[in-house]
Amino acid sequence: MFCDRCGANLPESAQFCPSCGKLAGTVPMAPAQGRIAGHVRLLGIFWLALSGFRLIPGAALLAIFGRGIDFPPGVPDFVHGILTSLGWLFVASAAVGLIAGWGLLQRETWARVLALIMGVLALPDMPFGTALGIYTLWVLLPAKSEQEYREASRVV
Repeated sequence: MFCDRCGANLPESAQFCPSCGKLAGTVPMAPAQGRIAGHVRLLGIFWLALSGFRLIPGAALLAIFGRGIDFPPGVPDFVHGILTSLGWLFVASAAVGLIAGWGLLQRETWARVLALIMGVLALPDMPFGTALGIYTLWVLLPAKSEQEYREASRVV
């Protein structure tokens, strides 16, 4: 057996190279990353992006209908209230999504539960909300993921 640093001949029972002092034997394996290690950051970024896109129609609806514009004759009065409420719904869901995305990026303990709730609520929002909802549930829902997320949130 030879040292992979200096090339010196090593006896079979040697734990260190007598020439350079390097640890003899195999290189220790890097610790295996958990199931969610790489996914949580990406999930946080996706929640921030989707929430940013939800702000656009919400802000547009509130800018147009929040000022009480007059509709043409024949349009029922409740349409104005529905469109304004829809704008507030977009803005509110975007705000909660931004909070969930930021919490996931910061590895906050409460962010996992908030992201799971938002993931379930996003499922009917085709196509991007559905994809993000499925991805959120796939990453964060299993019990092993909960344990890994709690350990990661304690480290950070």
